[in-house]
Amino acid sequence: MTETVFGKIIKGEIPCDKVYEDETILVIKDIHPVAPVHFLIMPKKEIPDLQSMNEEDLSLLQDVARVAQKLAKDYNLQKGYRLLTNNGPLAGQSVFHLHFHLIGGRRLTHGLG
Repeated sequence: MTETVFGKIIKGEIPCDKVYEDETILVIKDIHPVAPVHFLIMPKKEIPDLQSMNEEDLSLLQDVARVAQKLAKDYNLQKGYRLLTNNGPLAGQSVFHLHFHLIGGRRLTHGLG
């Protein structure tokens, strides 16, 4: 599998605007935000997309949810935010490293933002 830009960010080879990091998760600011808060939450393990997760990877979804809840509280988003992932090119996925968009900070309408 070819290393993605997110893999290089996780390794520290490409600079990023880091928001949060622990043993399994890295969160960075999206470089093309659609709202005042737009973070990318990604497992550090290289997994192309949600469909590619195997049984032993599923605990990473708990980690993503835990971090999303923490960031929602830290950034005062508890009353409304969007957490989403795109799975595959037909869904608009462009970087094939599993990641979730945490979007909020304003009233959200239909679509991504």
